[in-house]
Amino acid sequence: MFSKISITSVTVLDQQQALDFYVGKLGFQVTADVDMGFMRWLTIALPTDPDRHLLLEVPGSPQHSAETAAQLRDLVTKGALGAVAILNTDDCQATYDKLRADGVEFTEEPTEQPYGIDCALRDPFGNHLRITQPASQPVEITQADIDRWKGGSA
Repeated sequence: MFSKISITSVTVLDQQQALDFYVGKLGFQVTADVDMGFMRWLTIALPTDPDRHLLLEVPGSPQHSAETAAQLRDLVTKGALGAVAILNTDDCQATYDKLRADGVEFTEEPTEQPYGIDCALRDPFGNHLRITQPASQPVEITQADIDRWKGGSA
């Protein structure tokens, strides 16, 4: 029936600021930038994954009423919309070090997990992103892992 996901929408508050972050700091490339009159269609993709796009979308007309757009802007700013993307890397620590040196603020430092090594950051609007270096093979998840994720003690 379906063959792939080609575009995922990311709610941003300012498309130029989003470009500065996603393209300028994270290394995405612009794949479409079209003034449609009623909106700007702005998509980006990783050079290594050019068929999977993020649509950098500002809440507003025609998709959202003024009230809904305001609510969405508030939710994005609070970081309440969940993870936008999980970006894979071959070296989480090196990626973290480079991005941190470039001024990217992280919410979690690289941490070894059963599924690999990962860290977390937010874009300038509050959207969550994770950077993951997948484990070479699956690792058994222990009760201590579950307790740690829940915020409890092992």
